[in-house]
Amino acid sequence: MNSRELAGTPAAGRPRRFILALMLGSLTGLGPFTIDMYLPSLPALADDLHVTTSMAQLSLTACLLGLALGQLAAGPISDALGRRKPLLWGLLFYAAASALCAWTTSMGVLVALRFLQGLAGSAGIVIARAIARDHFEGRELTRFFALLMLVNGAAPVLAPVAGGQLLRVTSWHGVFVVLALLSVALWLAALFALPESLLPQRRVQGGLRATVGALGILLTNPEFMGYVLTQGLAFAAMFAYISGSSFVLQEEYGVSPQGFSVIFAVNGVGIIFAGQAGARASMLWGERRVLAVSLAFGVAGSLALLVAVISRAGLAAVVASLFVVVAIVGAVSTTCNSLALQNQGHVAGSASAWLGVAGMLIGAMASPLVGLGGSRTAVPMAAVILVCHVLAALSYGLLTARRRGMPAAKTMSKRM
Repeated sequence: MNSRELAGTPAAGRPRRFILALMLGSLTGLGPFTIDMYLPSLPALADDLHVTTSMAQLSLTACLLGLALGQLAAGPISDALGRRKPLLWGLLFYAAASALCAWTTSMGVLVALRFLQGLAGSAGIVIARAIARDHFEGRELTRFFALLMLVNGAAPVLAPVAGGQLLRVTSWHGVFVVLALLSVALWLAALFALPESLLPQRRVQGGLRATVGALGILLTNPEFMGYVLTQGLAFAAMFAYISGSSFVLQEEYGVSPQGFSVIFAVNGVGIIFAGQAGARASMLWGERRVLAVSLAFGVAGSLALLVAVISRAGLAAVVASLFVVVAIVGAVSTTCNSLALQNQGHVAGSASAWLGVAGMLIGAMASPLVGLGGSRTAVPMAAVILVCHVLAALSYGLLTARRRGMPAAKTMSKRM
């Protein structure tokens, strides 16, 4: 099934395209649900387990590390073995890890289980992007990633709201029970409704050496890595917001858990709209120009945030700046994913892995920095967000803007 087959006529093609986007968006949404659903319960978790703010945030860091390292394995494996088997096994292990998280009463055990949960959940994230590249290319891929963002973007909206409402009837343990049930539902949907997209003749041949080698070859492509670092740093800024916002907004500004969930959801809606706007603008002006403008908005929004928290401008100014900082990730993600994968069809799983790993690893390093100043100051969070956006813009300008059509991108499939 190629892009033309999926596009088809308007009457016949759109339902198939949307169903595929619904499936893949749900799979990539498992990552945000894993991270975001228990954010409103982080302060309660810290009190229940008698640990510090930074220690509670360590469970988030462990999950991010698992999501990152798991993608490095799941992506290349899916290039060699196909998409379905690694995806189904990953969802099963995720369900088991989530159920164990629900039963633990030890912070150390929870951190370890959160790492395993992220490790298993990474399969859905990386393989979903690879399946999209199996079906589409060029600007059709950009359009589909925008549709994927429409579905996937609902996850940051629904997850914290669901988490906040769950706290009305259960503790943080119940959040992990819901995650386990969600993964079982996704496993059943993938089993019956998601066919294999990578035919045997298109898979990477040569065993483990060739599979791992694909990751190394991609590292030598400056243009590809420029997109990887650009998106990764933009995502790290969002992870800094994810890690610190629940403490900052609830403890410094007095926002309730339910109020925090609403703010978080509104920012998630911003991601959806920015992703759609970025895709539409790309059809007119091209993905690279839209990406550059999006990065400029990210730097401006994060600078406004830092000024707002230092000058104590109030909750409204902080929330408005956060909206810009978070929403712009939708446009950055849509354009970066498409530009990075367009020349990597033969190793889409490995390329998708690097796209996911960069954000997770940099985010895992940025998240603890947010808590170093304590839970009652927003300055560290705002500073980390600004640094990440500035570095993202520099990565695009230095590695990508002047390096287009590198030979490594064109000849990779021949070398494989």
